[in-house]
Amino acid sequence: MHIRNVFQLFPAWTFLAFIVFFQGCASAPAGFQVNRLLVEGRDTLLGADVLAPRFSWKIQSSKQDVKQTAYQLLVASSKEALDKDNADIWNSGKVEADSSLNVVYKGKPLQSYQSLYWKVKVWTNHKEKITSAPSFWTMGLLRQTDWQAQWIGLNSYNKNDQPDSTLTRLAARYLRKEFGSEKKIKTATVYVSGMGLYEIFLNGRKVGNDVLAPTVSEYNKKIFYNTYDITPLVAKGTNCLGVTLGNGRFFAVRNFHGKPNPLTQIPQSQYGLPQLLLQMRIQYEDGSIAWVHSDKSWKVTDNGPVLANNEFDGEDYDANKELKGWSSPGYNDQAWKPADLMSPGTNVRLMAQPNENIRIKEVLHPVSIHKTPKGTYILDMGQNMVGWLAINVKGEKGDIVRLRFAETMKGKDSLYVDNLRDAKATDTYILKGGEKESWEPRFIYHGFRFVEISGLRTQPDVKDFSGKVIYDDIPTIGTLETSNATINAVFKNAYWTIRGNYRGMPTDCPQRDERVAWLGDRVISSYGESFIFDNSRLYAKWLEDIKDAQKESGSIPDIAPSFWDRYADNVTYPSAFILIPEMLRRQFGDEQSFVKLYPAMKKWILYMWDTYRDNDLVLKDNYGDWCVPPESLDMIWTKDPSRITDGGLLASAYYYHCLGLMKQYAERLGYTSDVRNFESIAQRVLTAFNKKFYNAGSKSYANNTVTANLLPLSFGMVPIEDKAAVFANIRARLKDFNDHINSGIIGGMWLMRGLSDNGATDLAYKLATNTTYPSWGYMVKQGSTTIWELWNGDAANPMMNSGNHQMLLGDLIVWYYEYLAGIKADDKEIAFKKIIMNPVFPEGLDFVNASLNTKYGEVKSHWRKTTGALVWEITVPANTTAEITLPGNTAAITESGNALSDALLDKATSTTAGKTLLTLGSGTYRFVVNK
Repeated sequence: MHIRNVFQLFPAWTFLAFIVFFQGCASAPAGFQVNRLLVEGRDTLLGADVLAPRFSWKIQSSKQDVKQTAYQLLVASSKEALDKDNADIWNSGKVEADSSLNVVYKGKPLQSYQSLYWKVKVWTNHKEKITSAPSFWTMGLLRQTDWQAQWIGLNSYNKNDQPDSTLTRLAARYLRKEFGSEKKIKTATVYVSGMGLYEIFLNGRKVGNDVLAPTVSEYNKKIFYNTYDITPLVAKGTNCLGVTLGNGRFFAVRNFHGKPNPLTQIPQSQYGLPQLLLQMRIQYEDGSIAWVHSDKSWKVTDNGPVLANNEFDGEDYDANKELKGWSSPGYNDQAWKPADLMSPGTNVRLMAQPNENIRIKEVLHPVSIHKTPKGTYILDMGQNMVGWLAINVKGEKGDIVRLRFAETMKGKDSLYVDNLRDAKATDTYILKGGEKESWEPRFIYHGFRFVEISGLRTQPDVKDFSGKVIYDDIPTIGTLETSNATINAVFKNAYWTIRGNYRGMPTDCPQRDERVAWLGDRVISSYGESFIFDNSRLYAKWLEDIKDAQKESGSIPDIAPSFWDRYADNVTYPSAFILIPEMLRRQFGDEQSFVKLYPAMKKWILYMWDTYRDNDLVLKDNYGDWCVPPESLDMIWTKDPSRITDGGLLASAYYYHCLGLMKQYAERLGYTSDVRNFESIAQRVLTAFNKKFYNAGSKSYANNTVTANLLPLSFGMVPIEDKAAVFANIRARLKDFNDHINSGIIGGMWLMRGLSDNGATDLAYKLATNTTYPSWGYMVKQGSTTIWELWNGDAANPMMNSGNHQMLLGDLIVWYYEYLAGIKADDKEIAFKKIIMNPVFPEGLDFVNASLNTKYGEVKSHWRKTTGALVWEITVPANTTAEITLPGNTAAITESGNALSDALLDKATSTTAGKTLLTLGSGTYRFVVNK
């Protein structure tokens, strides 16, 4: 029996000690630390192929108004050299600057397989100096010629495979190779890529904690490899490498025989059969190097326990076919075949993976289990989650235990699976018999809360099951709690939804036969997500996926990677390619993405102009204001023309907004001719837009929907003198719908901010706390634990009612943080170097307590209303400043219960709105505003 051990004990303990050793903090003045040393945003970066990596660090201090005044970066070829300040790779010298984010390497040319050790010295405005503890990173394979390994696999099918069936089946591949190691090892590193998914073992132990690796990509353009330090696992004498290959998205999850899916009219991609590329490098203490490569000398079989694995349908496992000891030395592999040489395709680039892999991030235990009249058992996890179920069951040899997954129930005893469409979402385990058997799948995942279990002979216990929650191994950086239970529940649901759809790409859903990354879903949602998770590397990588999927003409798909062939050439969805680089710059200080992507962005925006311009407007639209709440709970799409916004307006408004961003990018890059060109086109679009869509008499756009008025207002297209009147129409239209949401995802991306920016915070708060249809609170009231795809996801046609979709969040999370909590990045000082803190205090909300761990440190905002006063506690991280706005004048404000200090009074200015503006350095502050 194979019991999957996700957390390998010996290597994990060794690695943990290694990280603690290098990431500890050097001795420092009391309360002063320099820590969180990052290379390319990673605290442990192995196998990098970035030739000019970026360094970042954080400063912590108990003093107020701490700023870095200078730094010195030291990079060495060994820790011993670094300890002596012998920076033989790069010594930046003392640089008079406050930069502590994304400082670019400028040392000697980096080499393949290099291990590099670095630290930073920091000086502050308080005349303090500190040297950080050392950190490290390693380089991967920088030249294609460094790869001596060959792609290998099994280029055939077995009798149980079904490659030609619509519901494809393919058994996992098992590959193994024994090798010797007789000398004392200094380091051992493995570089590996397995298409579509791999698990690697050394001497019977799983290497690393990643699952479902490597990350997805546009497979016909780019494939990623991962790097693992396996030094503690290599034994003296004979060793064995073992790799299991699953299908992932490389071998098609569906086969429509060259025809589109009858449901979606979209064909499913297939790139080939599973295959492996592996290169292992052993460096001995005497300086010699040994290699192990994937080649024809490896052995392979598909006659193992994983009978089939399919992302949509599940995993079938026969414990009677387990290959005991197959990844350990001495296993008899005479019945195995020599590996076939394979190829993932021509002109495919092999690159070090830039983003985190998926890991098991949490383990949930069921809240209940009950037996149904038909003898099956229903397990309730208590939370709609993404991952799989680990089981511990007992039965007779050959018994088949089936696990069927669903998000909701149809009555008490039946799963609701209609919304899965043709995804089977079923795992099968065939028992060996005897003692209790433990198993969990390895190459699939499900979106589920409920599991129907069949094939058990005796009543199981909830303790026999656990849910493994998986998503990209990225940190949670934001917290938020308020006095309103609905807001808190919606925030929790958003948290579960967002992380459940991070799988190397930001997917739409985790449960049905789709699970792809629609660009339109993430235009603004990505911005809101960035307050909860550090999604910087995920989105930087995904933008590259979009670029890889771009056609030579400039056309961008609506889905990337393009597992579905969807090039509709609308404006709103591909605009994510233009907007998200600005989010990365603003929230995380990533000024590299827009630079690298600028040619592709320019190519798209000019392609759309040259191809679809009609009287100076780009009107191309395919999806409209997607998912407007319909007038009846049993409908998917509204048929009420008063709710439907002109698609041409959506497209041309977004095109204008994209032109404005392209102008900003061109200005930063110094491309003056592009600046003039984008400005000229934008002016033509603006004139034509208002001529076509603006009704001067009624001060409204098109047919006066909320979205029709909101987009031009948000994008600065409304004549200045008419802004108030246009907003009055928005207010009136919302009133027509009893102050409930009546826009789709395109308008919803700007709704909450648009209301507050135009003086209607009370209305925004009402929308945020409504509990009747359509609202986020309605979902909570109906028992949801994630965000639905439809506002009426409890009642609509199952063709489209995923229970785990983030797109309806719109800009709600942005509004939570920037408006309710008052934590916002200044446009000019990126990554919260300067923080704008100007919260709103809605009537009926008694407190907000929020935090955000930015690239400089943790920002906190906690305000609460008391009898006769407003108390606001703020934390500003070192090396940043905050511009805060307090209600009332200085006479009404006290600092920690006392009169404002002279230092703060000197910085205070009054605003035209009768508020007080303060600029603060780092520290923790407490203000009381008396009524």
